[in-house]
Amino acid sequence: MRSLCLRCLRPQSTCYCARVPQVDSRTRVVFLQHPRERRVAIGTARMAHLSLPNSELYVGVDFSGHARLEALAAHPERVAVLFPGEEAIPLEEARLNPPETLIVVDGTWPLARKVVKTNPLLAALPRIGFVPRRPSNYRIRAEPAEHCVSTIEAVVEVLGALEGDQERFDTLLQPFEFMVDTQLDCQEGRTEPPRRRIYKSQWQPPLELRTIAENFEHLVLLYAEANAHPAEQALPSELVHLVATRPATGERFEAVLAPRQPLARSTSLHVELPEEALLAGEPLESGLARFQAFLRPDDKLAVWTTFALDLLRRDGFPVPDAVNVRLACARALKHKTGGVEQGAELLGSRLPEQWAGGRAGRRIVALEAVVRALDERGRATAPPSRQRMAS
Repeated sequence: MRSLCLRCLRPQSTCYCARVPQVDSRTRVVFLQHPRERRVAIGTARMAHLSLPNSELYVGVDFSGHARLEALAAHPERVAVLFPGEEAIPLEEARLNPPETLIVVDGTWPLARKVVKTNPLLAALPRIGFVPRRPSNYRIRAEPAEHCVSTIEAVVEVLGALEGDQERFDTLLQPFEFMVDTQLDCQEGRTEPPRRRIYKSQWQPPLELRTIAENFEHLVLLYAEANAHPAEQALPSELVHLVATRPATGERFEAVLAPRQPLARSTSLHVELPEEALLAGEPLESGLARFQAFLRPDDKLAVWTTFALDLLRRDGFPVPDAVNVRLACARALKHKTGGVEQGAELLGSRLPEQWAGGRAGRRIVALEAVVRALDERGRATAPPSRQRMAS
């Protein structure tokens, strides 16, 4: 049995305690952790609690009769819950009258929602919502959407904004980054079978490696970015940047699409394109018409996640069946892969030169690198009668 650190509850070989800073905060942070999350070795609420002397951590689902929470809830003008919702206060507004205590619910989204729903005193308190400055670095755990972040990343964002000292609170991420990097190193060096079963995707049947090899000539790789507003604004995400490439021939497609609704404050930051370039984009109709002309009847789309497909469907584009590259990559590596750039790195792929702008440009070349690596593996495992010449 591996020896555990009794402070961070990690194996001694991956203990992050030496990297835990002590960061004082005016805001009192109270973590409410779902019991299932407590058993997750790579959880981050305990890490944040260890870094913040002015914090408390309680584990449970039903906090009825909890003296401390009832005392806090008695003064709703001083307390806020970090949790999205229709009534959530944007972070910019919360800065004008910052709470003295911030309650942070820790768990997967279904578990966290259950904690909030089970405790009426939480539902009655003001909520704070926010859009992160950058995508999550939580590469060892799948997030439900690109705008979702880990508990410690959320706390860093909110405390930095509320107290006006983002750089100081960013130091809380040192043990988090160490844990992520260490976990990925361990996964890369692991030779035994994965402990967790890789489940079938709910939107596409699992693909064997040879499937990519057999369809390589017809694959069109796709990545998209959106103008995404905070949840409380109730505005749907809309397609603003679409890139695609046909690796068999080297053909490429790019469209920067003018937003049809107001540009969210964080969109330019997330998609890594200047606001002026987005506002000067071409109309949606002409961009989608060009993409339709780029496609051939026998093409097969290949994506890392369904996000791009969802955006196209939302705009009425007829989306054909797509290859789930992320699942194929996970099957090839025999463990989860994180983001597409991490997948390319784990496969030892050499990235092509970036040809499109922004984050989409970075990720489409990473997707191509992954697909080429999987194509090589698929051809190597296919029976001789079904192998084809390397392109």
